[in-house]
Formats: sequence, C-alpha cells, structure tokens
Amino acid sequence: MTPEIADFLAAEKPDTEFLPSTARMSRAELDALPSAQDLDPLGIGVIAGAANVIMQLSLPAVGYGVYESRVDSGNLFKHPLKRGRTTLSYLAVAGLGSAKDRKAYRKAIGKAHAQVRSTADSPVKYNAFDPKLQLWVAACLYRGTEDVHRIFGGVTEVTDEFYQAGAVLGTTLQVPREAWPADREAFEEYWNSTVETLEIDPVIRGYLLQIARAEFLGPVVAKLLGWYFEILAIGFLPDNFRRKMDVRLSPWQELFFAKHNAVLRAIITRAPKPVRSFPFNVLLADVRWRMRTGRPLV
Repeated sequence: MTPEIADFLAAEKPDTEFLPSTARMSRAELDALPSAQDLDPLGIGVIAGAANVIMQLSLPAVGYGVYESRVDSGNLFKHPLKRGRTTLSYLAVAGLGSAKDRKAYRKAIGKAHAQVRSTADSPVKYNAFDPKLQLWVAACLYRGTEDVHRIFGGVTEVTDEFYQAGAVLGTTLQVPREAWPADREAFEEYWNSTVETLEIDPVIRGYLLQIARAEFLGPVVAKLLGWYFEILAIGFLPDNFRRKMDVRLSPWQELFFAKHNAVLRAIITRAPKPVRSFPFNVLLADVRWRMRTGRPLV
C-alpha cells in the first residue's frame, strides 16, 4: 500500500472522489465510461444474491467489515428490505446508469463506508474504501453475472467487450481502471490466486449460513422457506466455495435446483427485455426519482 492510499484510508472522512495520483484515468473519465449494459444484467440474478454475498464475504477483511459494521441503517438483519434495495440499486447504477447517477450514488455510499473500518479489537484490518477490497467485491459481482448468463441462457459467449464492461462494477467506487485485470485470462489468474488464500472462520461461516437460510427475513419466513433459500445459496455457489463453507446439496436438492432453474430459464429466454431487466430498470428509475426529489439514496 502506498503512503498516498494509506493517508486516504486513514482520513476521518475520506474523499469519495479519490483516485491515486498514478491512476491512468481521471474520475471524470471513469464516470464517462460506458455503463455495463454490455453485461445485459438479468434481473433473475437476484436469486443468486446470497451465493454472491458468501463469495464476497469469504475474504476475511470484507467478511468482518460487514459483520462488525456499525452502520445500523445498512444492517441486513435490522433493515433487510432497505439493504436489499441499496445493494441492488448499486448494481443498477453501475450497470445501467449515467455518469451523473454514478457520482451521486458513490457520494451516498461513501457516507456509509466512512464508518466501516476496523478497530483495535477487530480480528483483521479492513476499510470499506480500500480499493483492493472493492476490487474483490467487483470481481465477485462480475463472476456472478457470468454464471447467471450461463445458467439462464443470456449471453452465450464471454467476449472481451462483455468482460471489459464489468470494470464499472469497481470503478464506480474507488477502484482505478487499471486495477481491473487486463483481460479474461488475467481475471482468472487474479480470481484463482485470491480464492486459494481464502479462509472462512467459524464466526463468518455462521453469519453466512444465517444469510443462506434467509434468517434476516424473520423467524416465520426462515422456518417456512429457509430450506428453499438455502438450496439456492448453495446451488449457485461454486464448488471451491462450497468446500470452504463445508456445505453441500443432497441428491434431491441438486435435482430440485436443476429443475427449478430449467423452468426459470425457459421463462426468461422468452421474456421481453423490460421483464428480463427487472428489477434493475425499476431500481434505476427509483434512484433517479430520489435524486430529483432530494430523498436519501441509501
């Protein structure tokens, strides 16, 4: 970590527009990048959300950053609907939004991120503004996008244009453009080398299992539908993450997962684009309405 980035992370109120002096693109240039529309975001991907969260939080610094977060308004277990809206709205802004949308949402997220930093009692050091942590989260979001297209019949070939579009998942925040792996091969190298180092301790594993079972939706929902959400969470989870979490699906659960996705695939491939893009198109409209009316974005 350079002294410049260290000073940025140490600031009480970090500048959300920060980029290191070595960055090859200015903030204005990053915001002017084409949105990730080439990723053709499929709204059905929301059902793979828990699996993606597990991947993100498998990195200890990200896991404890969320687990120990003092931002109650963004706590999944205290405000599940709001947390779900703000997370999906970020994907909508990064994937479909304009430069103005990205700047406004980055500023709003920055206010919450300023409070997400480790303390002397934290098992690992973390800071929500750390570009390295943000890069990992963006990589998980991109990998999840690829998987959703593969499973539900979206993009049939991962072109370079498709891959490069994923960069905005990180550059919308504090990730410099050059930090995004140069090509798909470089991404695989980054991905595999990072995954090899991941260790999920009992505390974070327990927290992630609660998310997988949708316990944040309350005891009634968890009791009635927890089995279903858990099948989805584990089903969408790559094998190496299943091993790290020490979870697996039984034969009947694997069959249920496959049949479930086959039905959804048949529906999605025949649906018009507005339906395929839901809820991201609606959430982007909501973000813009909030901007016009002065309402909080997060």
